Amino acid sequence: MLTTHPFDDDKLREECGIFGVSGAEGAAALVALGLHALQHRGQEAAGITSWDGHQFHTHRAMGHVAGNFDRDEVIRSLQGTTACGHVRYATTGGSAIRNVQPLYAELASGGFAVAHNGNISNAMRLRRDLVRRGAIFQSTSDTEVIIHLVATSQYRTLMDRFIDALKQVEGAYSLIVMTPEGMIACRDPLGIRPLVMGKLDDSVIFASETVALDVVGAEYVRDVEPGELVIVKGSEIHSHKPFAPVSARPCIFEYVYFSRPDSISDNRSVYSVRKAIGAQLAIEAPVEADLVVPVPDSGVPAAIGYAQQSGIPFELGIIRSHYVGRTFIQPGDKVRHLGVKLKHNANRELIKGKRVVLIDDSIVRGTTSLKIVQMMREAGAAEVHMRIASPPTRHSCFYGVDTPERAKLLAAKLDVGGMTDFIHADSLAFISIDGLYKALGEQGRPDIRPKYCDACFTGDYPTTLTDQDELQPVDQFALLEERVG
Repeated sequence: MLTTHPFDDDKLREECGIFGVSGAEGAAALVALGLHALQHRGQEAAGITSWDGHQFHTHRAMGHVAGNFDRDEVIRSLQGTTACGHVRYATTGGSAIRNVQPLYAELASGGFAVAHNGNISNAMRLRRDLVRRGAIFQSTSDTEVIIHLVATSQYRTLMDRFIDALKQVEGAYSLIVMTPEGMIACRDPLGIRPLVMGKLDDSVIFASETVALDVVGAEYVRDVEPGELVIVKGSEIHSHKPFAPVSARPCIFEYVYFSRPDSISDNRSVYSVRKAIGAQLAIEAPVEADLVVPVPDSGVPAAIGYAQQSGIPFELGIIRSHYVGRTFIQPGDKVRHLGVKLKHNANRELIKGKRVVLIDDSIVRGTTSLKIVQMMREAGAAEVHMRIASPPTRHSCFYGVDTPERAKLLAAKLDVGGMTDFIHADSLAFISIDGLYKALGEQGRPDIRPKYCDACFTGDYPTTLTDQDELQPVDQFALLEERVG
């Protein structure tokens, strides 16, 4: 049986990464490089669409960017000086080539390609209304709703029709849109999902993270602001803000886990924030121990911060193999059990007889934590204490993150004591929500107008959730089918 590695199963997953280039020779090759840097944001499928001034060209494929877009014949087929690309995960039931982005359609105004990071939380209702009006959908992606709303809008210009469409959707979106008239990049009014703008010579680049700009040698210019549309037509760049201003609520989990540590988010080094989270965690949840050990790789910066603040030595007590993919063959129960060591293995001589503090970024289902603690016990650890660099994840995300149903979240079912028993640790502690905000330079989480979307920890969703509110139990599979953008 081909199956996902169990260590990868127990993580929250950003569902998409997007990258766009306007005005560069060999634009598709730059997009492919940018998508390589964003591969961590979506490892199931990838796509690139280009515009050569006369027609659009698209290549979409299941799997990683490497292997699909590192062949000369593929890049040569994607002609033009403008291109955008997308990497994605899918939720259950949404894995199909028809859902791989960028999505493309021929509208009355010409070709329209869109790459989307986020999730439209009223997509099911909008889809039902559009189908009743005669719309024919080619995918199960929420992103396709935007295309149909643009196509059916009664406004005259393409830009007005696009804005009309966006004003009907709820939830989170960062979009890169290509039309014969130019490229549009935009974020939802709350700025939940990230999007940055850069320059490379005379070309304009948009990306989910600054690390993708670094890879292609582009200069970071600024973040696309929440509620902003940036329109690029040739050498002209225009900014348009058609929405009523609201307080932004960017996703706080970008700092905890989603973004690469070498990215800059809202003028903050993600790596530095993660170290600060670890230091704050050491203040809030100290423990007598001999070693601070990160759960690689996402726990490393927080573990460094914890070690520096506590004075406990930092050591690589778990070694990760970087030569194991996300899937592997598991022919039987015995091999399936041994398979957890393909990617992570205890540094036995270092661990034996020691009191160990394990640092990880989060606990979702708890299965990874259970296996890691067991690994430390088998390596001879005298004590195993777990410290988590985020508050308990008690609520599902509906803004473009693949999270389990709430009933499958360990923290939604058990208190910290119960979770400690479940993972068989000597102790378990999470950073507080106030501590997380302090690590980001705030005084703590304000009761009114928090600066970030932290709904996965607090249940404080910053938008309405129309589809979720209307959902009946028999419609669970339908929701999963829709939430693939």
